[in-house]
Amino acid sequence: MGGAFPIGVPAPLEVCARACGGPCQRSDAAEFKLTGRSAAGVIDRTGSSQRNLKNMYFSYGKICFFLFYIRVAVMAASIPTATQNNGTLSNCSDHFLYFAYGSNLLTERLHLRNPSATFVTTGRLKDHTIQFGHWTKNFNGTNSWHGGVATIEKSEGEYVWGVIWRLAMEDLISLDKQEGVSKGIYRPLEVMVDTDEGEVLCRTYKMNSFTPYLTSDPYKLVVCLGAKQHNLPLDYIEKLEAVETNGYSGPSILDDIKVVNPPEKNT
Repeated sequence: MGGAFPIGVPAPLEVCARACGGPCQRSDAAEFKLTGRSAAGVIDRTGSSQRNLKNMYFSYGKICFFLFYIRVAVMAASIPTATQNNGTLSNCSDHFLYFAYGSNLLTERLHLRNPSATFVTTGRLKDHTIQFGHWTKNFNGTNSWHGGVATIEKSEGEYVWGVIWRLAMEDLISLDKQEGVSKGIYRPLEVMVDTDEGEVLCRTYKMNSFTPYLTSDPYKLVVCLGAKQHNLPLDYIEKLEAVETNGYSGPSILDDIKVVNPPEKNT
């Protein structure tokens, strides 16, 4: 900062001058002489002035520390917190929160590779929409789902509903692998998700080089089952059920999912 004092905080010599009622002057010998209005003459107060100057610099240091502390406190208060329900909605060193919106809506699907995942709550990502496609332009339907898979795209005024999962840190590698992060298929993102408890900071994934393609019947089924399993809004489930497919209904990852039991609808 080049030695400048903050706006509104007087320099030590200015403080000295105000206290004494007159200006401070410094000689070549670094001695300070203060002239008081009621004094009969110039009073040499070299030693006292130096001690006062040190005290003022010390006071100024405390003021700077206090201002820095206030600034840090204000910055900390401005960071959205996800801590609710005794830490359930928080990210920490041993776990993280993951917002799922595609096939990982379904508990049994997510548990195939990420056994530590536990349901936290549902939420929605604002100003986004769900889309289905592939990360290559010349897709021939030979991926593990035999069709387009879900991603999120920016779309003002729309929203994507999903499930917030709590996963142990050791599952981060397997989740990234499932999403093909190392292959450049998806990239991880930090997003703020709206929930009944407020906004929650979550990890999610977005497809790179997205090209729209029709999804398959097995993939659509898993997504819709997951949405029903966690009671996402009915209008959003209907939106998912209206997604057009490519008609493929052969073998897929769906065959590895042993338990698919969506709960009964509330009456």
